[in-house]
Amino acid sequence: MLKNKRSRACDIPQSVKKAVWERDHHHCVLCGNPYAMPNAHYISRFDGGLGVEKNIVTLCFECHRQYDQTTQRKVIKGELESYLKRCYEGWSEEELIYKQ
Repeated sequence: MLKNKRSRACDIPQSVKKAVWERDHHHCVLCGNPYAMPNAHYISRFDGGLGVEKNIVTLCFECHRQYDQTTQRKVIKGELESYLKRCYEGWSEEELIYKQ
């Protein structure tokens, strides 16, 4: 099946996963759990979040679940925003969203 441009832009390439894994020192950026994966979008795929380093973080299963499926999303998003701003000078949400 062919993917549309937006879907491809929101996918996380293996090279991005590897770079994020290194940046995040091989653990969940929220709780420190080493059983984590670099596959969480700061701006969700649903909202057009790109599969780029500045939009991806390493989260363990539980932190990822809390971010995606609980009322804690706003609080967790604030923590992730602070983390990404420390990692990238001039980081901005605007550059993380798919635009046609």
